[in-house]
Amino acid sequence: MARKPNYGFEKRQKEIAKKAKKDEKSKRKQEEKPLDAPVEE
Repeated sequence: MARKPNYGFEKRQKEIAKKAKKDEKSKRKQEEKPLDAPVEE
């Protein structure tokens, strides 16, 4: 008998990957523009 897929595990892996990608993106954005850059008004 074939084992049923563990959808909970797949969902969790997907969420972890999504979060990692989001963190990576935000980190790159922070590196692009320094915090001490003058604010344009």
